[in-house]
Amino acid sequence: MSDSNTTDFTNPPTFILLGIPGLEMAHVWISIPFSAMYAIAVLGNFTILFIVKREPSLHEPMYYFLCMLAISDLVLSTATVPKTLSIFWFNSRKIDFSACLTQMYFVACFLVMDSGILVAMSLDRYVAICHPLRHSTTLTNPVVAKIGLAVVLRSGILVLPFPFLARRWPYCRTNIIPHSYCEHMAVVKLACADIRISSNYSLSLGFMVTALDVFFIAMSYTQILRAIFSLPTKDARVKTFGTCGSHLCVILSTYIPSVFSALMHRFGHNVALHFHVLMANAYLLVPPMLYPIIYGVRTKQIRDRLLRLFSQKGI
Repeated sequence: MSDSNTTDFTNPPTFILLGIPGLEMAHVWISIPFSAMYAIAVLGNFTILFIVKREPSLHEPMYYFLCMLAISDLVLSTATVPKTLSIFWFNSRKIDFSACLTQMYFVACFLVMDSGILVAMSLDRYVAICHPLRHSTTLTNPVVAKIGLAVVLRSGILVLPFPFLARRWPYCRTNIIPHSYCEHMAVVKLACADIRISSNYSLSLGFMVTALDVFFIAMSYTQILRAIFSLPTKDARVKTFGTCGSHLCVILSTYIPSVFSALMHRFGHNVALHFHVLMANAYLLVPPMLYPIIYGVRTKQIRDRLLRLFSQKGI
């Protein structure tokens, strides 16, 4: 099968990923920050999982949700970065049709899952700060497990139409994807059919998930801030706010790039394609890299356990 733009076929056995269109000559240089961020994300998130597992004092709802976030980010980054680096280093551009749809599903699913986990973490902070005496009886291990299962099922079910709709479209114009991974709309736009169902569902899902999750997080932190400002002393307010400071940093590092990316897709029609693709990759790489750094620096229990681990090994 030819890889040209004029190839005539309906169900391509493979797609061709271009990497960063327009910056092909710089792929090797671009791979340096990509591989560095991926290495930090993998090492940092595995460190979080290891520390929480080894430290009994961290066996609490907040850290269970943090482990869920770490696992989700490991899957999210691993679903895209290795293939992207293979394009940069070995010019390995082909991806099987089914593998492309699988990658599309995993990327969208775990992005939605990340958002749901942040809502769960906000709920934990709300109960811990506004109703501290009821925290241990409200967020028991079975309740945490049910919340985690609900987050997983929500993301899995809501994103399930993406690959099924994408599979039904005929791809009779080209099999070349101007992207470094199988991003949903980048694939669907190649179809020679009316894709309004996919487009509208994607837009509605993105708006619904982001709007609802941000609303619940905002409601939680409104109550949290009211409880903090009602404390009698400044030291008590600072100490209590510090317990949710890392979570706030994570929320901002997640939703600010999301909003910026959405606005760029909506209004940035004159923005160069390579910038769109770079932003799409940064959105998948930067938060997974930042989360363990933020929690490692701002969470005393994790920081102390990590320092003890290094001191035991004589580092």
